[in-house]
Amino acid sequence: MPLYVLMHFSSLIAPVFALLGAVSGNSLAGRAAQLTQVQNFGDNPSGTGMYIYVPQKLAAKPAVIVAIHFCTGTAQAYYQQSPYSKLADQKGFIVIYPSSPHAGTCWDVSSQKSLKHNGGGDSNAIANMVTYTLKKYNADPKRVFVTGSSSGAMMTNVMASTYPELFAAATAYSGVPAGCFVSSSGQVDAWNSTCAQGNVDQSAAYWTNVVKNMYPGYNGARPRFQIYHGSIDTTLRPNNYRESVKEWTGVFGFDANKPQTVKNNFPANGYTTDIWGVDSANPLGKVQGIYALNVGHTVPING
Repeated sequence: MPLYVLMHFSSLIAPVFALLGAVSGNSLAGRAAQLTQVQNFGDNPSGTGMYIYVPQKLAAKPAVIVAIHFCTGTAQAYYQQSPYSKLADQKGFIVIYPSSPHAGTCWDVSSQKSLKHNGGGDSNAIANMVTYTLKKYNADPKRVFVTGSSSGAMMTNVMASTYPELFAAATAYSGVPAGCFVSSSGQVDAWNSTCAQGNVDQSAAYWTNVVKNMYPGYNGARPRFQIYHGSIDTTLRPNNYRESVKEWTGVFGFDANKPQTVKNNFPANGYTTDIWGVDSANPLGKVQGIYALNVGHTVPING
């Protein structure tokens, strides 16, 4: 099964991800570059770890990918299990791997600190990793992408909501809508069973307001968004896919029930891709929802 990550959203980085179908996430032998911890990347209110992979042959004005791990994972685990660093060797982009500071290593997608722009939580720390990397490596601010799996997908939604100015596009593998895991008590890194079990059902207008309230007053561009979810996910139930689609189509002003294009058995057999916002500037759309039949938790990022 080929991997389609951010390739649908940027012709500049598409050639990188088009190669992913032939790349093993565990092909780390023979590397000259290494995953490196960065201790001082700026304000780090939550104590989040920063790890970075910079290939030996760094492109001029390189793209940046933020790859966010799952619960029980680490930056090192996502580095080993995902194909991004191998592709960085081939194409010269930089990969940032944040590492959760919390017990169980889930991400804080529940507290107001993390659900607000410059709120002082995990999202704030990750945003500072991006600005540090852009400055240190003269990276291209128009080609910064964020992606993650499970809890990392939840944080991907949060990053796209709290720091939309930083990202060109986002891909979430088996997550929940931004704000769905909010804690009524303000608890950091709280588990929200109501959301996880798919028992949250809100309107597109509700979800749009949730996103916009994470960065009040922001009127700039929003990152294009790609949502993957499996139909037999029992950890984060499939209704979270439908709510996520309502959220991001709502942000862009589209009707979640009326995709412009529907592709069956794409990008793989049993997958259905719905696309919204196709125009001359965005021939592949602004929002994509990819629903994977008979796939559990999480949708794989390579095959």
